[in-house]
Amino acid sequence: MSDLHEALRDDVRVLGESLGRTMEAHLGAPFLERVESIRHRAKAARLTENASQDSLRQALDDLSEDEVLPMARAFTQFLNLANIAEEHHRVRRFLEAEGDEDAELIDQVFAELSEGEHSGDAILACLKQMQIDLVLTAHPTEVNRRTLIQKYDAIAETLKQRDRGEPVQDQLDQLISQIWHTNEIRQNRPTPVEEAKWGFAVIENSLWTAVPRFLRLLDSQLHQALGVSLPLDVSPIRFSSWMGGDRDGNPNVTAGVTSEVLLLARWMAADLYARDVDQLRAELSMHAANAELRHLTDNHPEPYRELLGRLRARLLETRRGIEAYLKGESSDPDAWISDLNELLEPLQICHRSLTECGMSCIASGALEDLLRRIACFGLTLVKLDVRQNAERHNEVFDALTEFYELGRYSDWSEAEKQQFLLRELRSRRPLLPRRWQPSDDVKEVLNTCRVIAANPEYSLGSYVISMAGQPSDVLAVTLLLQEVGVEHNMRVVPLFETLDDLDNAPGCIADLLAIDWYRDYIDGHQEVMIGYSDSSKDAGQLAAAWGQYRAQEALTGLCRREGIRLTLFHGRGGTVGRGGGPSHTAILAQPPGSVGGSLRVTEQGEMIRFKFGIPEIAVRNLTLYTAAVLKATLSPGPAPRAEWREVMDAMAHCGMKIYRSLVREEPQFVPYFRALTPEQELAKLPLGSRPAKRRVDGGVESLRAIPWIFAWTQTRLMLPAWLGSGAALKMAQEEGRLSVLHQMYSDWPFFQSWIDMLEMVLAKSDVNISAYYEQRLVSPELHALGSSLRARLQQAVEQVCLIKQEQKLLVGNPVIRQSIDVRNPYIDPLHVLQAELLFRDRNHPDQRLEQALMITMAGVSAGMRNTG
Repeated sequence: MSDLHEALRDDVRVLGESLGRTMEAHLGAPFLERVESIRHRAKAARLTENASQDSLRQALDDLSEDEVLPMARAFTQFLNLANIAEEHHRVRRFLEAEGDEDAELIDQVFAELSEGEHSGDAILACLKQMQIDLVLTAHPTEVNRRTLIQKYDAIAETLKQRDRGEPVQDQLDQLISQIWHTNEIRQNRPTPVEEAKWGFAVIENSLWTAVPRFLRLLDSQLHQALGVSLPLDVSPIRFSSWMGGDRDGNPNVTAGVTSEVLLLARWMAADLYARDVDQLRAELSMHAANAELRHLTDNHPEPYRELLGRLRARLLETRRGIEAYLKGESSDPDAWISDLNELLEPLQICHRSLTECGMSCIASGALEDLLRRIACFGLTLVKLDVRQNAERHNEVFDALTEFYELGRYSDWSEAEKQQFLLRELRSRRPLLPRRWQPSDDVKEVLNTCRVIAANPEYSLGSYVISMAGQPSDVLAVTLLLQEVGVEHNMRVVPLFETLDDLDNAPGCIADLLAIDWYRDYIDGHQEVMIGYSDSSKDAGQLAAAWGQYRAQEALTGLCRREGIRLTLFHGRGGTVGRGGGPSHTAILAQPPGSVGGSLRVTEQGEMIRFKFGIPEIAVRNLTLYTAAVLKATLSPGPAPRAEWREVMDAMAHCGMKIYRSLVREEPQFVPYFRALTPEQELAKLPLGSRPAKRRVDGGVESLRAIPWIFAWTQTRLMLPAWLGSGAALKMAQEEGRLSVLHQMYSDWPFFQSWIDMLEMVLAKSDVNISAYYEQRLVSPELHALGSSLRARLQQAVEQVCLIKQEQKLLVGNPVIRQSIDVRNPYIDPLHVLQAELLFRDRNHPDQRLEQALMITMAGVSAGMRNTG
């Protein structure tokens, strides 16, 4: 900890001392002394590599049922406060540099592109056409309650005041006391509408400020470096959402929920714009105006305020109308603002008038910020995607074909399905019968399509089909949308998830593009979603990563040959096992030509808060995304050499074989997994609105990728992110390919990114902690499997060090290394406590134990900086 920046170390000390005073006031000095004793034992156990944790474990094992909860809360809250201090330190560094790091990043990309003979006009043209769509999703969910997040944000603001020399200790003490006396865990799961409101809150509290700052920075650097300006109606980044639209395996997301969330998005946008226009009216008090504005306002003495007052009235009318509609009261949607130009034109008129009257400095202030917000957020803040499983659409057509006595749709061949769907798509008569009473599940699918038909095109994104595998899966959705009256050609996006689906994706899209009707429907633009979570769970992380790369490469080549613009939608999670990792690195590691100025990517759960919850950090991440997509579009990385492909094919096959032989075929694996990890207890943790399993009666195979990874992360074995990789790398090395691996790491961004991500997750793993869970929870006859898994983990560590030619992990990334090392003494007691609580609760269930157990899960997640 001695190398930590002095200011960060001081913040951690101040917050920790305040938490100590709060605990002492509530539970007494002896309790605080016990916490400190446990903390010192944990720290001492980490000082040397072979130090024993026996003293720490004995101290925690001795805790009574009444003592475990406050002890778990103590270490969990310290980790949460440490996270706040670290995030604040990142903001402080940004403020000290006055945004120079972001400006330097943009300048560096501009310089590289200019050296590559890209003109300023070419770079600007790319930015104008660029479509980066960050899709906010509720899963793997935010562990912390929204009320606590608000208090954490307040602490961050208070630390800013402290940096300015203001006296804030009383305020910090009050906030930390409020946190201590607030339950960390929700009593009930959040509803999908509550999740959507949380997403809107991130926009309101952070992104609303960050977006115009980011666009100003981009415009400034364009002007300085290349002599061109970013138009006010251009935003390379926009936002979409799955919150309230993702119904795959979530029965709580209904057509009614989707309808409500779509309306709430419009309400929230009207509310935020009304506030901005209010502020603008206060600023634009001047009377000088051009002829256009004077005419529109009948020579009003304060023409800007007059015109903006009319706009404000329309926004408030829209807000009131939506409120009434949501309450079931009469309201006319035609009276709401539904045309972006109605919002834009008054502001553009004001901007022209100010500029023509010599007041450009005023025009470039809050007015331009508002115009840039509109360019990004439109009338709805986010576009809502709808996601549904392909099986649910098949159920609709089964019901229809059986009603018409045509047989059972699901039993037909792919050719028969396509023939039927295309005939109906071209038919002028309705497909849905009037006197038809299908099941509730079928009605729900149709009602969702009707909600899409009832809402404006600008409020909707894509219709994503999970577990898609055939052209008929896509055609089925287009037919349903057409039948219920959707007038625009909504993007219908197949999601290829398993390794087999990824391998078959190019063939599926080729078959679709061979259909004339379909080519007319998509109008030259095809979107495809690549699944990271389920492909990793299906085949292991190495085989999945290579399968994703090959699928994207093949799809890119196919669409280029067919003259179709391709958008790849990356379903990435926050963890390595779900495609997580630094966005900038991941984008540059994509196959050459696959980005092409267009990118969609999911931002999931707690990663939304980490990356976009604070304006300064949000600006940084928006800059990283834009710089990476710009570079990947205009100056893509090299294609892999034939020898590299050969090595990757062999390693992926080896890794997948080992992964599947253990996860699918080893009879002891499932019992070991369920004994070692809190997988079954996780279902009690009210993280998000979606169930942990796709089927209530399903086993591990039906477990979603998120809890699958969450469970292994809690025990620090981190198995989904590395299993099979170490053996695959060792195989390549033993075949004399070590020099090739070194070359791949040096010259191929994809391989370098994969190794670096593997290194990071291995650095977060801990064989000693995992062994303790095993010792406490797993029956002796399964211990051999645990020893084998830990040996495989160690093998992966050795192989990564060999490829990076380093003695230890993260030698080249001291910031992450130090962050892990600083947190370990506070996470270790939570691991030991969690194993003890699992043991006690499984033998003698007790509500006190369960509550403490949930706190340890939240605490480990806070310390590891991710859930699933």
